[in-house]
Amino acid sequence: MGRGRAEATVPVSEPGRWSPRHLPRTLPLWRGQEMAGLLFVLPAALLVGGLVAYPFFYALGLSLTSKQAGVVGQFVGLRNFTDLMQGEIFRRTVRNSLLFTGVAVAFKTVLGLGLALLLRRASVGRRALRGMILLPWVVPSTLSVLGWWWLFDPLNGVVNLALGKLGLISERIPWLSDPFWAMVAVITVNIWRGLPFFAISFLAGLVSIPEELYEAAQIDGAGKVACFSRITVPLLRPVLGVIVLYSIIMTVSDFNIVYVLTRGGPMNSTHLFATFAYEMGLASADIGKGAAISLFIFPFLAAVAYLQLRITRGATR
Repeated sequence: MGRGRAEATVPVSEPGRWSPRHLPRTLPLWRGQEMAGLLFVLPAALLVGGLVAYPFFYALGLSLTSKQAGVVGQFVGLRNFTDLMQGEIFRRTVRNSLLFTGVAVAFKTVLGLGLALLLRRASVGRRALRGMILLPWVVPSTLSVLGWWWLFDPLNGVVNLALGKLGLISERIPWLSDPFWAMVAVITVNIWRGLPFFAISFLAGLVSIPEELYEAAQIDGAGKVACFSRITVPLLRPVLGVIVLYSIIMTVSDFNIVYVLTRGGPMNSTHLFATFAYEMGLASADIGKGAAISLFIFPFLAAVAYLQLRITRGATR
């Protein structure tokens, strides 16, 4: 009987087939790890949902209505978008935003990379230089832009006085009252403020490149230009893609610099999506069109993000 009882308690399984006898031991551990992972991800998911997803879908709903301040809006479909595209001010805002973003990001990329190369070669006061370079990016934007507003003053501004003393100009430049010079002014301030972020980010990427690669290339007879084009640029491409993508998103949605300096003027020559959306949605109380303006750039940013991620992934393979 003892032998029969032992045979009855041993689970029988065919060779090569999975047996569930180990499942009670492994399943609770797997479930515990899964729950721990979900708990770790939950705060970030709630943050993204509360600060990104909900405002986005709420603004999307407002853009499809005729909502105004104090008035219940009605569903109008895509009429807000079609009305905006037929307006001259909005078309000029699109051109201004593309020009502002393209020129500012290009200059920040080139100057930031050059500054990072100089900082990498600096041997004296390296830490102090890195801290000083970060000051334009650390100072609150409104405070720094007010300083630039004083510098660009056509009568007593330091910029015109310095250019006059150097003999570069014969008459004062109307920095903030002329459409062309106003755009130059806001682009200059954006470059000045974003350059430290580019320089420090590129410097972090340059430091991660092994020096042995440059030494081996120099032994093979490669010059500085060849080392830069064959070693620095390819290995820095992932960092370059992320930084440029981040800068495009932040530059095209810039508000403080333009609003403090020019408020979108003169003659709507410096309006960007953020400033025009503010003027339309809050100043003019047309909340539906203001939401439509703020969402109009979303497909462009999504396409840019997709292309940048493709480039970055291709560089890391």
